[in-house]
Amino acid sequence: MNPPGTPTGLAALVRAAATERPGAPAVVDGDTRLTWGELDALVDRSAAALAARGLQRGDRVAVQLPNGVGWLRSVLGALRAGLVVVPLNTAYTDPEVEHVLRDSGAALLVVATDRERLAGVPVVAGAPDADGPPPADDDDPAALSFLAYTSGTSGRPRGAMLTAAALRANQQQCLAMDPPPVRPDDRVLLVLPLFHVYGLNAGFGLVAATGACAVLLPAFDPRAALEVVEREQVTTVPGVPPMYQAWLAVADAEGGDARLRRALAAVRIASSGAAPLPADTWTAMRDRAGVEVWEGYGLTEACPVVASTLATGRARPSCIGGPLPGVEVVLREVADGSADAGEGPGEMWVRGPNTFSGFWPDGADGPDGDGWVATGDLAHRDADGDLHLVDRRSDLVLVSGFNVYPAEVERVLGTHPAVAESAVIGVPDPRTGAAVVAVVVTVPGAEVDAEGLRAHAAASLARYKVPTTVVFRTALPHSLTGKISRARLRELGLTSGGTDDPEPADATGD
Repeated sequence: MNPPGTPTGLAALVRAAATERPGAPAVVDGDTRLTWGELDALVDRSAAALAARGLQRGDRVAVQLPNGVGWLRSVLGALRAGLVVVPLNTAYTDPEVEHVLRDSGAALLVVATDRERLAGVPVVAGAPDADGPPPADDDDPAALSFLAYTSGTSGRPRGAMLTAAALRANQQQCLAMDPPPVRPDDRVLLVLPLFHVYGLNAGFGLVAATGACAVLLPAFDPRAALEVVEREQVTTVPGVPPMYQAWLAVADAEGGDARLRRALAAVRIASSGAAPLPADTWTAMRDRAGVEVWEGYGLTEACPVVASTLATGRARPSCIGGPLPGVEVVLREVADGSADAGEGPGEMWVRGPNTFSGFWPDGADGPDGDGWVATGDLAHRDADGDLHLVDRRSDLVLVSGFNVYPAEVERVLGTHPAVAESAVIGVPDPRTGAAVVAVVVTVPGAEVDAEGLRAHAAASLARYKVPTTVVFRTALPHSLTGKISRARLRELGLTSGGTDDPEPADATGD
């Protein structure tokens, strides 16, 4: 618990940084450079504009903007005005946006370009801005700050209710690690989308909490990002696996490892989350780029970071380390959420002051009576007590009563030289209850057929784990943070009947 009077919410942290270090660099956004004092003044103008529209404390404001000063002004201004922010994925289509607007009861939508009302909601193009006094500061730790919509594995997105106190708790938990992921003198690359809780709180939240400097990019282009990292002398990189894989590919294509080492020379801390980091990528970043990547694990409902190898001080591949200071993690049996799974594998349950308040609007499916939140992710502990992800509980495929973990099958398929990427899902089967289907993207120019891949899998996997069907695609659907969207694959209506399908999967994700 913070002492009374100490800043809690993101807008209050910006005010505190502006008071303590008004001339220190706060934001680099292309040619735009702002100090903390300048950013704070712009936030006041946005808050004044929103208040002038007659919005009341607690009203929801949806923001669909790319990373940039406009996003910061809109979101921080809304928070300073006592409003609740609904961050929207920039890849959402109108029907997806309409669902969130209706579900959240949003009173305003902030977008990049001028457009008509959507779902009856007034629209503002660009960051709100107006002269006049901003609303009086009201930094209420218990107040709802964000409705972060998360779709899980199926169904329409639901709004996870994140309070100022929960977000602040996770910042403090992250900063209690040694070394901390962000320090006041750091320059932090924020190319992760700020509408996602990873970029939002483990990214900008830590920048605001420390008074560091955010180096913003609206989208990830590997070459352009490397140039910015080198030019701005970035010291901290919160990342996802596709970022590191793309940077290694740049090194392969131009300049070799020396190019990569030069660009990343100032990096003090590089982290990875949102999806498992392949062991070969972790090793290549260490050996070729000279950068040790600290892998972590989180979820929207935990604001978001739960565990990290930074927490244990043991950077190792295919490992998410241990719980952050102040976070508890237990493993429970999948079949009985109350039974201890020992070292696992078991479902991770999380408890701490950083957990969400349930789903909008009534707090449904929030922490149980003892404060525990079921993550839906399966893990096991090794002899050192470090956690290793196994799979999503919801992705588990039950074949004749036997557990098949898609990640295990994908790892085996990935050892075949012709496989660039794969995703495994379960589909209904009248004989076994479920059948294992592998969706595979091959290396350009490589030749392999379904039977060849099934034989390869059978050499390492029990018979019931071997894919019944192999479907070939030109791409897999990914989210903007790099996760394969199994939900999108399920929507394609794949069955256990065929072996090939030449049509490409939608690769946009959600």
